[in-house]
Amino acid sequence: MYALVDCNNFYASCERVFNPTLNGKPVVVLSNNDGCVIARSNEAKSLGIPMGASAFEYESVFRRNDVKVFSANFPLYGDMSRRVMSLLSNFTPEQEIYSIDECFLNLKGIQTDLQQYGLQMKSRAEKGTGIPISIGIAPTKALAKVANRIAKKFPKETGGNYVIDTEAKRIKALRWLKVEDIWGVGRRSAKKLYAIGANRALDFVQLPESWVLKQMTITGLHLQKDLKGIPTIEMVPVEKKKSIATTRTFETDLRSFDEVRERITTFTAMGAEKLREQRSLCKRMVVFLETDRFKETETQYYPSILIKLPFPTNSTLELVKFANNGLKQIYKNYFYFKRGGVMLTDFADAREFQPSLFFNSDPKHKKLMQVIDGLNTKYHKDAIRLASQDPRKHKMRQEHLSKHYTTDINEILTVEM
Repeated sequence: MYALVDCNNFYASCERVFNPTLNGKPVVVLSNNDGCVIARSNEAKSLGIPMGASAFEYESVFRRNDVKVFSANFPLYGDMSRRVMSLLSNFTPEQEIYSIDECFLNLKGIQTDLQQYGLQMKSRAEKGTGIPISIGIAPTKALAKVANRIAKKFPKETGGNYVIDTEAKRIKALRWLKVEDIWGVGRRSAKKLYAIGANRALDFVQLPESWVLKQMTITGLHLQKDLKGIPTIEMVPVEKKKSIATTRTFETDLRSFDEVRERITTFTAMGAEKLREQRSLCKRMVVFLETDRFKETETQYYPSILIKLPFPTNSTLELVKFANNGLKQIYKNYFYFKRGGVMLTDFADAREFQPSLFFNSDPKHKKLMQVIDGLNTKYHKDAIRLASQDPRKHKMRQEHLSKHYTTDINEILTVEM
């Protein structure tokens, strides 16, 4: 049996944990630069506010309905996700973190009442973090997704946990689920299914396997078997990233070289930190810039450069030096740049890499990076930074940003007695 655990309206729920006055009120969270809606509470959904709605266009709707608006606070959301996943990992030795607010748990060998076991998970996670969750348990991962959707759709009837443990329950669930809501079925595949009269998940699993293989490839066939109750989609082990990209749209158009260099330096430093977290060394990197493509009257310029490093490294100092050298080759001072980024790629395992006789990373940097990472973990992410970096790591429009309650000691929640 597998469990699929999903945090309900995760970003909005994170905001509510530290501000209970938001409970029962419509809440939306905006994307970078406060552009569009990327998360909604149930109350906001009931107002007809769609996902991806432009914050500018819906400003009057927010004001008229007293919608509480927040800028995306990703450090807070990431930390709350880590806490939820850590608590859930105690219920099984095998966990697959599927996204920031979802994970699969392999319940193989657990001999207990799974309805009660799911409720124990729910109680432990919600008591430990304040984040409400829904759980679906079934013989396969795809069916666990279906069970989770039922638990979320009918919270009063299921208690937030639904178990598909009989053939009758499986058939009933598939008869209820629309094909467009099947996990892994995209808009194009849904159109094909509707065109042949397959409107529900039960219709999909009854289709000939040859048709599914031809129209939806082997991935669709695996999904069909999983929904039949035949375990086909396996747990995915945690793997190291093969590339790390840090890209952002700038708060304003940047023209001076120093402004652009500061952003590239910061992006490189952020990538280097992630590189060290997974104990990898980088052998190649890409630096790119973009002008504002929406300003059609202006000349566009989208330069990029691939840099082959003389030696593998995860030192922020060395990577920033290479990135800035690359930036000098592509920068032109008569353009206004709206976006930029750095991608680190072609990794080697830091624990297995054999150094060269002639060109190597400075050995002193390894201990220095360990000290910097330790201090930043103990205090806050940018307690120690390069002098060429701005104090604001994320230079974006964030007019509705909440505090970093769990990741910055200076913004810890205060309680008045």
